[in-house]
Amino acid sequence: MHTRVFSAVLGAGFGLVVALPLAHAQDEIEAKAQLCAACHGDKGVPSDPKATPVIWGQDQSYLMKQLRDFRNGERNSAIMSPLAKGLPQGDLRRLAAYFAAKPWPQRAASDVPSPPKSIAQCQACHQPNFQGGMPAPRLAGLSYEYLVAAMRAFAAEERTNNLDMPKFMQMLPEAERDAIARYLAAL
Repeated sequence: MHTRVFSAVLGAGFGLVVALPLAHAQDEIEAKAQLCAACHGDKGVPSDPKATPVIWGQDQSYLMKQLRDFRNGERNSAIMSPLAKGLPQGDLRRLAAYFAAKPWPQRAASDVPSPPKSIAQCQACHQPNFQGGMPAPRLAGLSYEYLVAAMRAFAAEERTNNLDMPKFMQMLPEAERDAIARYLAAL
């Protein structure tokens, strides 16, 4: 009898010893994530969706890549680059996992225009429903303005942290990029 009680107490104690650091690490990441909420929103809706993407529910591998690229200078941002440079690699991973686990924010339904003719080429990486997946981000539901700005930045080779996107965006006329952005924003 004493052996079972001792084993149960020992097991519970070991469980606490293992769980406490994990809980502390999660609390620490949640505290760091609060800084992100200033721009990306505390409920997943960015304060300025025209210039700031939704990161809640975004693909974890994509988030990790972007954080790493901001940190090492492969992607530049006056706000994100200094923030990412101040974070250790482990925090980048934990933040990417934290935001990927959040639900994509709900929004009011809108009329979806007809899909542009070249949208099928985007599905190879961004998935048939544009919900994203390794390694491509979710595009469905991002703001029209953010999408157009990202596509223009790739076309002008101002954003180069993806080897395929600049060439692909340069092949599309601006009117087609505009139609793709309107379609994706409405999804």
